[in-house]
Amino acid sequence: MANRLADATSPYLLQHKDNPVDWWEWSAEAFAEARRRDVPVLISVGYAACHWCHVMAHESFEDEGIAEAMNDGFVAIKVDREERPDVDAVYMTATQAMTGQGGWPMTVFATPEGDPFFCGTYFPKMHFARLLDSVSEAWRDKRDDVVKQGAAVVQAIGGAQLVGGPTAPISAELLAAAVGSLLKDHDETYGGFGGAPKFPPHMGMLFLLRHYQRTGNAEALDVVREAAERMGRGGIYDQLAGGFARYSVDAHWTVPHFEKMLYDNALLLRAYTQLWRLTDDPFVKRIADETAVFMLRDLGTPAGGLASALDADAAGVEGLTYAWTPAQLVEVLGADDGAWAADLFRVTEQGTFEHGSSVLVLARDIDAAEPSLVSRWHRVREKLLDARAGRPQPARDDKVVASWNGLAVTALAEHGVLTGNAASREAAIGLAEVLATRHLVDGRLRRVSRDGVIGAPVGVLDDYGCVAEGFLAVHQLTADGRWLELAKTLLDVALAHFGTGEGGFYDTADDAERLVTRPADPTDNATPSGFSSICAALVAYTALSGDPGYREAADVALEKLGPLIGGHPRFAGYSGAVAEAALSGPYEIAVVSLEAQDDLVALAQRHAPPGAVIVAGEPDRPGVPLLADRPLLGGLPTAYVCRGFVCERPVNDAGALVAQLGSQQG
Repeated sequence: MANRLADATSPYLLQHKDNPVDWWEWSAEAFAEARRRDVPVLISVGYAACHWCHVMAHESFEDEGIAEAMNDGFVAIKVDREERPDVDAVYMTATQAMTGQGGWPMTVFATPEGDPFFCGTYFPKMHFARLLDSVSEAWRDKRDDVVKQGAAVVQAIGGAQLVGGPTAPISAELLAAAVGSLLKDHDETYGGFGGAPKFPPHMGMLFLLRHYQRTGNAEALDVVREAAERMGRGGIYDQLAGGFARYSVDAHWTVPHFEKMLYDNALLLRAYTQLWRLTDDPFVKRIADETAVFMLRDLGTPAGGLASALDADAAGVEGLTYAWTPAQLVEVLGADDGAWAADLFRVTEQGTFEHGSSVLVLARDIDAAEPSLVSRWHRVREKLLDARAGRPQPARDDKVVASWNGLAVTALAEHGVLTGNAASREAAIGLAEVLATRHLVDGRLRRVSRDGVIGAPVGVLDDYGCVAEGFLAVHQLTADGRWLELAKTLLDVALAHFGTGEGGFYDTADDAERLVTRPADPTDNATPSGFSSICAALVAYTALSGDPGYREAADVALEKLGPLIGGHPRFAGYSGAVAEAALSGPYEIAVVSLEAQDDLVALAQRHAPPGAVIVAGEPDRPGVPLLADRPLLGGLPTAYVCRGFVCERPVNDAGALVAQLGSQQG
């Protein structure tokens, strides 16, 4: 037995390095070994923060008898879905096609050519043991049937990838219909969309906020406010340390699945920041501020970059770090503060979680309370957080994923600009530097790094889109032409190597490793799709560079997304947000000034229409097209507002600038 995972960069793979299973990493050598031995391949896909992945590992992969059956009858390959989203996408499509559902851990049996012939997710130990025997028997006695099944699955999932298909131009009517559909799905009792399990609708929130700004549809804003309020007061939000868990297991946001993902927090930071921009709600700003602090404090890595996730479990128990009983509150705080905190955080003897414990929620409107109560609340939080630090802590998946860090760059840049938070501004620039200097290798992105060492997996489409968008956000933050040029490099690679030839995009490059199918999924799920993130970057790059060729590519691509936005808006939130920006203009706003910060800049940032780009700096700054040929008017700071390269008259009066921007603040 020779487990080969000890040198992996993935923390998830390293969790399995001591299993008695003869694991291989995903590689051509593994499939060659399966052909040499004439055995099928067992592909196990998961990720470090996945609760049921840990359960299956403990039950089955650490068991000597199960491991012996795996080693004797199969070549076993362990895959981190976050390192290899392309592999995950192909086999998840097969799993969903064969079983009607998907999830992780994902368990796939495939031929030595990689064709999947039996798929599933979590299997209890005894079921898994019987399955290993059955598959080995079928491979030995019914080989032709197995191979035919695999070929049929590959054909089916190959046809399922949306590359061609119908198109629909982006129009006000299309977006109004999509928003109407979203609003019908709104949970009027608890906020958000759908029932349990309930996921934070961050991309839908961005879509609705931009729609509200463009149209004045007050219901769209109300739905976002309700979701933001319910989540921010719920157990899905960490009431002590900030930051959001992955989802709520109930419909009312009380008990979360406790893992915290970088991408959720980055996208929610954007949504809360933009909601605060439009409403001035101090509660919303507090949640945004605390989420930014959580990201930098708890996910920051010594080598730069933000870690992927905090685990759901601690010491093998889900939620152990976070849940409280009334007695535990009294033990930490004393009788008076303990009882007060139990009321504030709705901690009861019955409990809302397991074994009579409760997940903290914010049951009172404490933010606007009298100063003495606010001070008490802060003191109680600090004491509980200190006590919590002495409990077992969740493990951290500290690999740095390019696309998720790109999302964080954009979110932190927006938060820093709009709230004036210097730590967020500096962090956005620092993260962008890590991506530019470590993840960009010979003009191409690599997907992951860990401990400052770049990994082998190549970037997929969402890496190019999200990182390009992050670079464009930093260009606006710094007025440094380097970031605009880097974004262009990434977009040129995406257009040249990921395009379908019909205006759409594949998720993998034309020169990447060939899998049994080439994935192309335009839907926005936990994160923006590669397709929608590339569209976002193309729209913003056009506005910042003045190069219309990229806008033409964006418009053709958005037409490909049109039917998805119109028909399934809950799975096209980011596409909808990009479409709103495109339909709005997007606006190009330049503020020329000799001062580092000017009142006109702050006004432009607070009142900008949806998806607008904003650059401020001295006239004719090198490498910054938006500042070219734009002089100071009368020697004073001057704003230039353009839409689709058609410009209003320059102004240096605050009222005139706000009027030009046509702000629709609620």
